[in-house]
Amino acid sequence: MGVEAGAQAARARALAVLRIRSRALAVALLPAAVAVILLAGAAGDRLEGPVWDTARWVLTPFAVLVLLAAAGIALVVARARPAMSPTVPVTEEAAPDLYRMVRDLADRLDVPAPSAIALTPDCDSWLEDRTHPAHGPPPAEEHHDIAGAGRQAHRRHPVAPVLVIGSPFLWWMRVGELRAVLAPVIAGTGPSAHPDIAAARRFVRGLDAAVAVASAPRREPVSRAVLAGVGWVARLLLRGCRVHAGEMERGVAAAAAERAQAVDYGLRIVAQEQVGLAYAGWDRLLTRVALPAWRMGRWPSRLDAGVVAALTELSRRDRLAEGFASRLGERPACDLLEEPGTVDEAASLLAARLFHGGPAGSGPDWSPVDWSEYPDEVVDRKWRLDAARLHRVLDTMGVRPASGPTAPATGAPTLSRVLDHLADPGTARTAGSTPADPAGGPAGSGPDTAPARTPGAPDPLDDEDLSGTTAPSATLAARLSAELAREEAAPSPAAPSPASPSPASDAAALWDDRALPLFPLQPPRTARELLADHLTAMVCCAAMDTAGAAPGLDWLDGPTLLIDGERTADLAPKVLTLIEDGDATPLRVWLSQLGIRPEKPVRLG
Repeated sequence: MGVEAGAQAARARALAVLRIRSRALAVALLPAAVAVILLAGAAGDRLEGPVWDTARWVLTPFAVLVLLAAAGIALVVARARPAMSPTVPVTEEAAPDLYRMVRDLADRLDVPAPSAIALTPDCDSWLEDRTHPAHGPPPAEEHHDIAGAGRQAHRRHPVAPVLVIGSPFLWWMRVGELRAVLAPVIAGTGPSAHPDIAAARRFVRGLDAAVAVASAPRREPVSRAVLAGVGWVARLLLRGCRVHAGEMERGVAAAAAERAQAVDYGLRIVAQEQVGLAYAGWDRLLTRVALPAWRMGRWPSRLDAGVVAALTELSRRDRLAEGFASRLGERPACDLLEEPGTVDEAASLLAARLFHGGPAGSGPDWSPVDWSEYPDEVVDRKWRLDAARLHRVLDTMGVRPASGPTAPATGAPTLSRVLDHLADPGTARTAGSTPADPAGGPAGSGPDTAPARTPGAPDPLDDEDLSGTTAPSATLAARLSAELAREEAAPSPAAPSPASPSPASDAAALWDDRALPLFPLQPPRTARELLADHLTAMVCCAAMDTAGAAPGLDWLDGPTLLIDGERTADLAPKVLTLIEDGDATPLRVWLSQLGIRPEKPVRLG
């Protein structure tokens, strides 16, 4: 470890953590030490008498129990599997240029090179210790030293941590920018190799893993009671280590940043701007583009390539980002991979698992989709399924088909049916208000707006989210929310066959995937948002079937309606006006201007 001030501070904090471990060991051994003294005194005829005999009879079993408990806690801490980030492993054969660049950086920084490289579907990079036996065997060149006969050999040749790189960085950043961003990260392998810091980290990670084991739900009362005690001790030690461990990590980061200052410093300032831009584009791509596809049972197989398209579109729209597009002529960092498409597909599938909770592999109900197929396979299908659900709910509510001279005689689904129902002047009271109608009952209580509720069921008009909407909108929104909840609660299809494992299937077995999604992108949609989405879908279906419109993909806004090749951006305010005010005039004018026929039948999904 170098002479950086941060490194010295980190070592001092690591020693503080190790002193806490030593004190815990001393507390566990103290009763045994006192018992040994009492037994030795009895053997030497020095500590005799009823008082000493009672002390020996009481303290000796207590010391044995304390030793057994300490041994059990130590065993759990040593064998508990520390948390490991879900990643896509990248072998040296799959990215020789990337490994060469990382080793060159390590040589320039005079630190050990990372033992391996992995990718994560996030805009971040870090070093991760995976030397625990549960994390798999070490690299081949280190296998003999670690699996050999001596603990001293293990300490003499420690395994370097794994370098985890955010996959969007490889596609958006240029090679020089990626090198500049990774320099302070790789520099952290120097302090990580110090024996005191490595031992302190192992101790803290072991305690954290022991707490996780103790918190896992178990049915056996005996094991639950035993692990409750283990968890209490581990939490107590973690509380004592928390401040020192945090300061130790800050010292390691400061030392790494200080050591990396001499490497591509000027370029690193520019690269940090790209980190923020990549994060914004990645978040927008996941929430606006990928999430609708995941909800349809399709996962985009080129998310990292999509973030480049999204950021390029941003640079085209935003004058502040115009300079970023000129970078695209330089060599992208994904060229350091032998097969970028395969790696992108594995990272895209992992992103779907982490952010949505999809299966680990492809199947009939969970299949990849290419960006060129996205408008037809995702956008069109999503709109038609939402429109079908909307009319299905209207059927259960007893809403009559649209009437009038231009209405279809077959009762086929039309946009006019929805508009007439939501803009019914006889049911225009807003949710939250309770004026009486002339007949003496509350307004909007007809069979087509607020069907009978079961006794004790909450009134959808009293929902705070639906306040400010009309009675037909509130009732329809509540019905749509209930219908969607029933569909999501239905038994999920069978898991995909293991005959087509994903590239990350082996690594996925090393982390706990029982609580997927680990990082939900958005909270569940509210009833108001569901109604707006379904009404928008119905309008888009009518536009496609009667005015020659087409589904499209906007890299920043997700599914979009294309009319004459141009995307429409003024539909949402008119939909909200109908939902909140019951006024369909702005939407009808918009439909008339674009030649959309709301009275014509539409094809549902």
